[in-house]
Amino acid sequence: MSRRLMTSPLPGRFGHKHLLGIEGLSPDEITLLLNTADACVEQNRRVDKKQSHLRGLTQINLFFEDSTRTRTSFELAGKRLGADVINMSVQHSSIKKGETLLDTAMTLNAMSPDVLVVRHPNSGAVQLLAQKVTGAVINAGDGSHEHPTQALLDALTIRRRKGRLQGLLVAICGDFLHSRVARSNIYLLNAMGARVRLIAPPTLLPREAERLGVEVFHDMRRGLAGCDIVMMLRLQQERMQGAFLPSTREYFHFYGLDAEKLALAHPEAFIMHPGPMNRGVEIDSEVADDIHRSLIAEQVEMGVAVRMACLEILTGRLRNDTGAR
Repeated sequence: MSRRLMTSPLPGRFGHKHLLGIEGLSPDEITLLLNTADACVEQNRRVDKKQSHLRGLTQINLFFEDSTRTRTSFELAGKRLGADVINMSVQHSSIKKGETLLDTAMTLNAMSPDVLVVRHPNSGAVQLLAQKVTGAVINAGDGSHEHPTQALLDALTIRRRKGRLQGLLVAICGDFLHSRVARSNIYLLNAMGARVRLIAPPTLLPREAERLGVEVFHDMRRGLAGCDIVMMLRLQQERMQGAFLPSTREYFHFYGLDAEKLALAHPEAFIMHPGPMNRGVEIDSEVADDIHRSLIAEQVEMGVAVRMACLEILTGRLRNDTGAR
């Protein structure tokens, strides 16, 4: 079964029941999500932030992995839209593949939630769960597969600062091998007409990297030349089994972002990081805290708006499309 409904989206309409990834979304669908999120940003900056778009609907956040930013922003997004929000944390030690996940899906489905927001350590687990429930499912990160709302919030952050995505040169630097964020960003940026460079040591790049429509660099100084956006990735040592790096000190020397390396990018380049940051490993505090060039705090703000947009669009589709339930 396809992980998305095989429907042809109409202009201005989101043609999928679930949001399981960026791959396969059209530029019009991505633009719809970003435009809706733009309106949510303005709403979130008002004194009265509450709306009633999701009043009477139930949102369950089901996280099989720990998260602070993603789970909190999804909870805040649902509550600001008026949904009844339930948070469920599942200890990693209790996770079993296959039957346990399906049993969880059937149990939750019996409660008739309208939206399930799911984070899982195994790639494809969210897709499997989505096939077993009647409500909408949003992927909040599955293994090293995708993290669609992170890519959307990154795109919204860039678009609000640069005014566009098309034609920009974006460098994604660091641990691509273990990064679901990077994959979703590549799909989105390519779809919207940006150019993408991957900068990483060979040990942290999969063999198929160049087939993703990106330029690959192993030298950070060459890769950063002329870039409009420098997006750093967290070094995910918890996912590493084996020796990928000699040491974090050496990694920072060659691949950590500092003022000297940043000077090689475009003079008006912005800095991004999905968080949490390992200061002194993938990024230096001086550039991370640069109030003129760092967009890291803005990414957090945009995260709430993007997740509000996703909830609003998917639940609106469920209400308007009787075939979706």
